Amino acid sequence: MDAFFHLSERNTSVGQELRAGITTFLAMAYIIAVNPSILSAAGVPFTAALTATCFGAALMTILMGLIANRPIALASGMGINAMVAFGLTLDMGLDWRIAMSAVFIEGVVVLLLVLFGLREAIMDAIPAALRQAIGVGIGLFITFIGLKSGGIVVANESTAISMGDLTQAGTIVAIISILVTLFLYARNIKGSILIGIIVAVIVGLPLGVTPLPAWENFGLDFSSFGAPFQTIPGQEVNGPALVQALINPAVLIFAFSLLMSDFFDTMGTAMGVAKQGEFLTKDGEVENVKEILTVDSAAAAVGGLIGASSITSFVESTAGAADGARTGLSNIFIGILFIIAAFLSPFISMVSGSATAGALVLVGYLMMGGVEDIPWNDFRFAFPAFLIIIGIPFTYSIATGIGFGFIAYVLVSLFTGKVKDVSVLMWISALAFLISFII
Repeated sequence: MDAFFHLSERNTSVGQELRAGITTFLAMAYIIAVNPSILSAAGVPFTAALTATCFGAALMTILMGLIANRPIALASGMGINAMVAFGLTLDMGLDWRIAMSAVFIEGVVVLLLVLFGLREAIMDAIPAALRQAIGVGIGLFITFIGLKSGGIVVANESTAISMGDLTQAGTIVAIISILVTLFLYARNIKGSILIGIIVAVIVGLPLGVTPLPAWENFGLDFSSFGAPFQTIPGQEVNGPALVQALINPAVLIFAFSLLMSDFFDTMGTAMGVAKQGEFLTKDGEVENVKEILTVDSAAAAVGGLIGASSITSFVESTAGAADGARTGLSNIFIGILFIIAAFLSPFISMVSGSATAGALVLVGYLMMGGVEDIPWNDFRFAFPAFLIIIGIPFTYSIATGIGFGFIAYVLVSLFTGKVKDVSVLMWISALAFLISFII
């Protein structure tokens, strides 16, 4: 095991990887309850969506650990699942199987781009300053997620956002989560992030914040597996859902939008986790990036295939990396926990958003360190980096923030007479983002 996962080489141990794996799992466990809820609104049977969510996450997370040997966990992506449920099904009136076909198509295309080296080449073409900015932007993003899920910041019609009611039970639990995590981290206690989550879950029980097990969600249902190749009830003469998707221009345009989001979300996530997991080089390059991108691309296709929506690398993996995850062994533990969760999902759903607030806020702080590596005295790099940093949290999208920065980098290079220094791939990426935004 030590030789396969390089535990000694990366200064880690089985116990450390287990603890960090549990931290990552608890930080992303909300997807087990949230994804089925979103997909069920689109017509996917709840228990089928839950089963697909757990088994899809388990399979692809384990494969990432075995193939890339890096602590990046995967599961059905938030945002994309809403696009699938509300964009293609509820808004356009298409069957959920056609929506999953769009995800499957997008995943296959992205996988081909990786196999031909295009996705890795674009990642390598990103200037170092912009790579650093992506990590910083993700740090602010996950901090915002933590504060929002804990009710510490809330929506406000007048000011967009404002401070929430600190006397609410959920907010109190979130504050306790943050305080316990910070105290333990300041005292250099190993597992501070994991302990903070567990304490918050326990405190949330008497306050009514920690949800009790929902036994009606218990059980396995594999009926969504093979969704793109299923026929739609009442439309059998039209062939499988995948065929209907391929001849529908609106679905193909939607698949392109998914591709842009998936394509660059993972780049940002990989850089963020690599920063915490110590596999980001001084030049801002992610080690084992080809393997990481290959697994992630295949995961998108698998997500559509089993009816779980697009499976992608989770930014919450930074929590486990900050807690000591250095190898793919932590992924094996996470995958096992997802399989267990498929059978014990009522218990896993007890981890509330308030309980994970401390983990996300602390990790956000840790990711801010990259801001010092950005050349703020060079406007050509500084301004695009600035747009990435604010764009990711302000738009609640990693890909959109990256798109702002890419477009700005090309424009500022053009304005400053440095357009010859912009690589062809950066031109292509900026143009693709612009088209995606317009669509």
